[in-house]
Amino acid sequence: MGRTTDRGRGPRHSRTAPTPPDAPAEATRDRIVPPLARIGPAPGAFRPVTIDAMNRALIVIDVQESFRAHPLWGRISDPKIAEQVGRLVALARAAGDLIVWVLHTEPGSAGAFDPESGHVRLLEELERPLPGEPVLHKTSHNAFTTTNLQQLLTEAGVRELRVCGIRTEQCVETTTRVGSDLGYRMVFVTDATATHPIGDLGPAAIIERTEAVLRDRFARIATVAELEAEAAGA
Repeated sequence: MGRTTDRGRGPRHSRTAPTPPDAPAEATRDRIVPPLARIGPAPGAFRPVTIDAMNRALIVIDVQESFRAHPLWGRISDPKIAEQVGRLVALARAAGDLIVWVLHTEPGSAGAFDPESGHVRLLEELERPLPGEPVLHKTSHNAFTTTNLQQLLTEAGVRELRVCGIRTEQCVETTTRVGSDLGYRMVFVTDATATHPIGDLGPAAIIERTEAVLRDRFARIATVAELEAEAAGA
């Protein structure tokens, strides 16, 4: 263990300082294995940065037929949300970004989110996922807790996430908060999200409040057009 021999070279001694004989095993381990580094950018860093292709991912959250089958679909803020999401998908593919599709499921619920209903699938207007674009199924509000999303992102070296989907203040916002806490640089693309009224609170008020609580604390707030303009000027 104290020496190694390279081909063509003589013995080479380790430069690791000896550990006292009475030192605990943990001390020896800590001298050899450095502490784990934090994965992702420092929290709260929202200044402009350059993100290489495949260091960024688009997370499409719950843009699925389950919502169209829901009685509140007629009151959704943007029934054409698939168009905005489609623009983000095209932008991500052109940039070589990872795209992850997430669908919400409630097994055994006998409702529109029960896989047995046949509604747990992407809105028909959306292009189908391409090979290499994972499709995950979650049972929690955020896209991390009940999926292997973080593992996929870590393996791909992703540092920035763009998020979109349904509903603005529920699964999309929750994913944004968790992603920020995990160290990812988050971009919340508001006009590629949609929601329903909550009691007397209309969609416009919900979206405004969601932007207010996320802005600069958990995410950058952006629009599809802004991201397209940035890509065109890159």
